This record gives sequence, C-alpha cells and structure tokens, in this order.
Amino acid sequence: MDDIVEQKFDRVRAMLQGRRVLVAFSGGVDSATLALLSKESASKTVLLTVLSITYPEREIELARRVARELDLPLETVEVDELENELMAKNPVDRCYYCKSELSRVWLDTADRLGLDLVVEGTNASDVTGHRPGAAAIEEAGILSPFRKAGITKEEIREFARERGLSVADRPSMACLASRFPYGTEITEERVRMVDLLEQAVHEIFGVETVRARFHGDVARIEVGHDERVKLFDEAKLDRLTERARSIGFRYVAIDTQGYRTGSMDEGLEE
Repeated sequence: MDDIVEQKFDRVRAMLQGRRVLVAFSGGVDSATLALLSKESASKTVLLTVLSITYPEREIELARRVARELDLPLETVEVDELENELMAKNPVDRCYYCKSELSRVWLDTADRLGLDLVVEGTNASDVTGHRPGAAAIEEAGILSPFRKAGITKEEIREFARERGLSVADRPSMACLASRFPYGTEITEERVRMVDLLEQAVHEIFGVETVRARFHGDVARIEVGHDERVKLFDEAKLDRLTERARSIGFRYVAIDTQGYRTGSMDEGLEE
C-alpha cells in the first residue's frame, strides 16, 4: 500500500482514537476493516449486527464468524423493518427510511452500552448513483470514516488483504429489499422467495455473486460478470427451473449483463 493511501487510513485511526465505538457490522470487508481499525485505535469497540427479514441467515453466520476472527464482542438486535409502511411500500427513497430506522437502533444501542461514537462502512466508491440512505445516516450523526477520508472500495480490499482478513475479496452484499422494483410491495413471503432462490443459484452453479430480482412471477437472475458462463449448463438450468417453481416463481430469466450495483435504479430520472 503506498504512502498516500496509508495516510488515508491514518486519518480513520485518528477519528477513532481513544473513543468508545459502536461499529455497524455486517461482516463484509468494509465493516470488518473498520472494526479492525477501531480495535487498534479506540479505547473500546463493540460490533452490532441488526437481524431482520431482509438480512439473510447466511450473512448473520458470516458476521458471527468474522467477529470471532477479529476477537471483538458482537451485539445483535432484532428489527422488523417491514412494520414501517413506508419501507414495505418500497418507494424510490426506501433506503432513506430503512437507514433512518437502522441509525436509531445503532444510536440507542450505543447509548445503552455507554459508547460515544457510532461508525459505519460507507466508502468513497459508494457516493455515486441513487443513495438516499446516505442522507439518513448523515442526518442521524453517524460517522462514515472511509467516506470522510476518501477511501475507495479497492483500497479497503487492499488493506484487508495485507492484514489477512478472510473477507478481503468477498463480494459485496446488499439487503434483500434491493431485489424489488420500486413500487412493488415488499412482504416477508416475497423476501423469503428471493432469498431461497439465491441460495439455490449458489448451490447449483457454484457462483460467488448472485442477485434474484423479483418481477412478480418472474425472477431475473444476475451473477458476477465473470461467472455468467457457469450458468449455461442444461441439466443445472433444469434443476434451477424446478427449484424456482417450488419456491413460487413461474419463470426464471437470466440477465445477460450479469450483476451490477443498483440495477434496480436503472431507468430512474437523474
């Protein structure tokens, strides 16, 4: 890592130095790296994972494993995001309402534990595109050290590799609410459908990155750009069709472009 990038991480360390920190923790590379920096710099660090229907069980297990790897205490809090009608109706600014609720939970937990700073892992690569959740986080007074220091996703991955974090190259994960077109109601049943279908794609094709986008009785499958070739196996496609129908989808469509961040934002007016 060159000196300029290292100086950026030193800025993050300075933000955390001597503080009692709550890290909003998913177990992904961003939050894991932030947790490691907090462990090195803060006087106390506690991780918090929010459990909800839109957060897959496999991700919860990952968060627990990475917390053990970091040797940091992990708190969990259950939240039913779909109780919020504005969230369930899935408007274009859905993420604003979601992140507002999460910020409240983070702050309440920090207060209960006697911590004086809440941080989360948004980075400088996350600031483009449609990001209403970022405004909610900022309004709540949550600190995003990587964004503030101008640290990109690839710089975080490079740092994590150098420090031997097991999740250094793990694909990004977004909450399951992101699988639904804006204006399509999000229900617990529908969330479970896309979650089960994504698990099936992982299992059948052995891909790392997958999104099952919900379009009524059609599921649109995105996989990593370099993994698309893995999908074109006749027997495996037949297995996927059977699994999708057992889950509740009538049709499965393969998105030929593969996975890209914010595909549900395509078509939004600038």
